[in-house]
Amino acid sequence: MSRKPNAIPGGGAMPLDREKDKTRATSYDSQDLLNAITGSDTATGTSIFDPVLCEIAYRWFSPAGGLILDPFAGGSVRGIVASKLGRKYIGHELRQEQVDANRIQGGELCADEEHPPTWIAGDSRNIDTTCADVNADMVFSCPPYADLEVYSDDQRDLSTMKYSDFKSVYFEIIRKACDRLKPDSFACFVVGEVRDKKGNYIDFVGDTVQAFRDAGLSYYNEAILITAVGSLPIRAGKQFSSGRKLGKTHQNVLVFVKGDGKKAATRCGPVEVDESMFDGLDTVGGDES
Repeated sequence: MSRKPNAIPGGGAMPLDREKDKTRATSYDSQDLLNAITGSDTATGTSIFDPVLCEIAYRWFSPAGGLILDPFAGGSVRGIVASKLGRKYIGHELRQEQVDANRIQGGELCADEEHPPTWIAGDSRNIDTTCADVNADMVFSCPPYADLEVYSDDQRDLSTMKYSDFKSVYFEIIRKACDRLKPDSFACFVVGEVRDKKGNYIDFVGDTVQAFRDAGLSYYNEAILITAVGSLPIRAGKQFSSGRKLGKTHQNVLVFVKGDGKKAATRCGPVEVDESMFDGLDTVGGDES
């Protein structure tokens, strides 16, 4: 998936048709949203999540008016997009300064929405108590990629931990978040592989899959998010020459289900698919079962 062409059911790519999609609660422009957030006086420097991917995930894997629980909230995008689409949103974020910035941005951009987003400041290991009364319709997040990007010097911050400690806490948070998820519902995490100090992959994607399985969910879908190339050709050339390391231009979008997948899909409601997007395709990849 990429910002303009996006994943389609079964594989391939399709343009997001905002006019034909009847499930949209309100209209907004994703680029305007990005401009508003990056240009805000409260912008924190945290990586900004792709709002188009966020919109697709919500519309495909959560019911209209449903509640999204995000255990690694980071910036404001996922909360603001949820609000714009008529979803409720609760994001858990360790850093108080990030939560303060999110609340300001959310207040500015979602003041007229039916369900303004909510952010909770604190350690996500406590999500079982801070969100004890939450019955989520979807768990959705983009967690820290181990120590690839360090967000603070707080010892509770997962990005400051050695990977063995990170993994233990990560599994705990996923389990507690999924305990707050309704039966027959989806969870979606956006993750990417990370290398250790020796340059080897740590299998963060595989560990994420295992964490959800340990939490009682089934591994249901995977999609690939194509990211901007940027300076990768320059960096990749040097990395490949010295160590034969291939450059990455993607992240993994992992979808899990708690309970029955078909019942979960029914809860989410219909998704309008324009059959013309399949014109010229001999086959559409994916499991049709």
